[in-house]
Amino acid sequence: MDKIQTTTIQTEVPIGLFTEAQNLVEAGWFRSLDDIILDALRRFLESHRVELMEEFIRQDVEWGLYGDE
Repeated sequence: MDKIQTTTIQTEVPIGLFTEAQNLVEAGWFRSLDDIILDALRRFLESHRVELMEEFIRQDVEWGLYGDE
């Protein structure tokens, strides 16, 4: 089985969100903060995929029509 390649990121989050995430881990809803972040990122990308693709296409078309004005 192939190992999934990963990278490390660093970010700042509001204390309130961090505390809520820690509480979910402590309550047993997630194994770790990493799992919460991965789940949140995955859900965001899945729920916004169409919107993001449409925006990227729109930007490409505008660049094709007008260039870097």
